[in-house]
Amino acid sequence: MNKRLEKATQPTLYFIGVTTGASSIMKVFPKWAKALGLSDAVIKGIDLPLHAPEKDYREVVDFLKNDPLSLGALVTTHKIDLFKACQDMFDFIDPYAETLGEVSSLSKNNGLFCAHAKDPISSGLALEAFVPPNFWKNHSGEVLLLGAGGSTLAMCLYFAQDKHGDNVPRKITISNRSTPRLESAENHLAKIASRINLDYKHCPNPIQNDELIAALPPYSLVVNATGLGKDAPGSPTTDTVSYPMNSLAWEINYRGDLLFMQQALDQKELKNLVVEDGWIYFIHGWTQVISEVFHIPIEGELLAKLNEIARV
Repeated sequence: MNKRLEKATQPTLYFIGVTTGASSIMKVFPKWAKALGLSDAVIKGIDLPLHAPEKDYREVVDFLKNDPLSLGALVTTHKIDLFKACQDMFDFIDPYAETLGEVSSLSKNNGLFCAHAKDPISSGLALEAFVPPNFWKNHSGEVLLLGAGGSTLAMCLYFAQDKHGDNVPRKITISNRSTPRLESAENHLAKIASRINLDYKHCPNPIQNDELIAALPPYSLVVNATGLGKDAPGSPTTDTVSYPMNSLAWEINYRGDLLFMQQALDQKELKNLVVEDGWIYFIHGWTQVISEVFHIPIEGELLAKLNEIARV
């Protein structure tokens, strides 16, 4: 067995990513565990390269499933690839994971090894924290999602929920550098295509993303869901990108060079932009998974307390 998968000797939550050691969660989780009454619980990172071999994903999942004190994991970056490689290994797959073909939370419940896609919930909560009420109904803006990975699919599912009524973007465009991931996204989102206007663009060059942004109407939302700026350096846009007036730019990362965010900040005043980082997404993403893994509801005052603890 790989050395990173040593048998747990105390209740353990894992973080499956690319550069997990650099994440704030490694310092934050022990404080959260204390606040949640989980003082004997620990967190460990499992780093895998982007688009790792299928056997690596299966080795990790097999270990988590069968090691008694390995209680679960949060999955980032590898959400789609891990689910595709290990779908047959789960005893329970929640409807979001089934629809999106991705997994962000691995947990155990009454003897079942469970796969959940929490991003439609956590991304929705993060969006609601900075997108003004009735923003889409009042302004008829559009959404441009840069990247066709798990976070993008989750956001589309969030926007397509019936609860929004007519407060939805006029159109959602998904841009991606490679066609296979773009085609996969279109297949996964076919079930909601009747509820929201979706468009797909193959954009291997950042200049092409600049062109998509320039063509957006005012009061639109642009999201960097590519991983560039965190898992790899750079940005899906260039320094000459030009945003539409009164729009929103969301960098869903909170660490890394965050070049996309800086490019948007450079024209914040000129274009009256709202520029948001990924901190609240980070908080909701982790608390949703911790709640599932340790079977503790985290909301309201407790959620606010954990956010405060994490910022210190």
